Amino acid sequence: MNSFIDFISFKDPNVIYVVLGMVFINSSSVLIGTFAYLRKRSLIGDAVAHSLLPGLCLGYILAGEKDITYLFLGAFVTGWLSTYLVDYIVNKTKVKQDAAIGIVLSGFFFFFVVLLTYIQKNAAGNQGGLDHFLFGQAAAINKQEVMLFAIVCIAILLSIMIFYRWLISVSFNMDFAASMGLPVKAIEFLITSLTVLAIATGIQALGVILTAALVITPAAAARFWTHNLRWMLVLAVSISVISGIGGAYVSYIKSGMPTGPWVVLFLSLITLMSFSFSTRKGILASYLKARKNKAKILHENILKAIYQHHEQLEAEGELDYSLMSSEILKIRLFDTTELLKGLRNLKRKGFIREDNKMFSLTAEGKKESRRIVRLHRLWEQYLLKRTTIDTDHVHAGAEVIEHILSPEIERELEIELGIEGIPKEDY
Repeated sequence: MNSFIDFISFKDPNVIYVVLGMVFINSSSVLIGTFAYLRKRSLIGDAVAHSLLPGLCLGYILAGEKDITYLFLGAFVTGWLSTYLVDYIVNKTKVKQDAAIGIVLSGFFFFFVVLLTYIQKNAAGNQGGLDHFLFGQAAAINKQEVMLFAIVCIAILLSIMIFYRWLISVSFNMDFAASMGLPVKAIEFLITSLTVLAIATGIQALGVILTAALVITPAAAARFWTHNLRWMLVLAVSISVISGIGGAYVSYIKSGMPTGPWVVLFLSLITLMSFSFSTRKGILASYLKARKNKAKILHENILKAIYQHHEQLEAEGELDYSLMSSEILKIRLFDTTELLKGLRNLKRKGFIREDNKMFSLTAEGKKESRRIVRLHRLWEQYLLKRTTIDTDHVHAGAEVIEHILSPEIERELEIELGIEGIPKEDY
């Protein structure tokens, strides 16, 4: 607890720089990375991150020392060149984008290894700490770097705010954007430049692998919680910032623990939780939804089977509408265990009654089963009227569709079939 209080009170001045650095770096990467994710170019961040390395080496060779200006410019040039090469390969050849990214990524990385080997063997006899760019040194962030990170973050944020509608158009539908007369090439150039800028800025603190993770992972996690782009940006930035602060805290309380890897570890845990527990597309939500739909279909099929039995007995003039579970199985093929479970649930909901293992529909059950059968027949009539499907084949399609027809679609079918206004009991 004392360590936590010391951390949040920023007693150690270096903690302030690390936390602010994480906030600015993560925010920059996520803001522009979200648009890369929406454009289905998730791997481009990995390609850019690896292609920055030879630029760093070239900057070091030109400056003769570890000059941040030369390193940054060299990284920016090679990073931008990598995205250009990916697009060029995809547009000029039959190579797919994932393969093109792999080609460019591996080519630039091996070029980095060659340059790093040259630097190690030159007269200086050292590599100037360039190997740290592979995994980063977040704990070594200083005041000057924080200022740089802040400027880049503000520049990216302002660019997104100014060109927000253009960025949306290109990200979701490039052909539509072009048809509207938008400067698609210029917008792509802007997105590419901002992506390279964000990754180049954070590579020294987090390294190649970790920076690539920051570009895409928070956006993928946020996408599970919302379909609104503005909220997606807010959630992605929040997830990234929380991960950054968490990684800085672990590094602070445990000597020798690197900040960068812990940032990505926290980020991965949050993303895994989003994948699992998101209320929209999460694994748990999808499982519960599938289970609910399966139960709904079972219940409706049981009610329809009993209703069909009632119709048959009424046509024959019989009065006893009750039947056993074994008789239901003769009307429609059910799994016995599932049938018994469904009957219990329908009894609990008040749709059927049971008397000495004999089942019959309640008033509410008759109403519900009549609705299901009516939807089935409406869809059959629609298929017969508007398609060329044979009469013998419309039943199978209606068996599936009847469970998902909404009241709005039901009204449209009534209008289409010319039975709008007719009491449902008469149809």
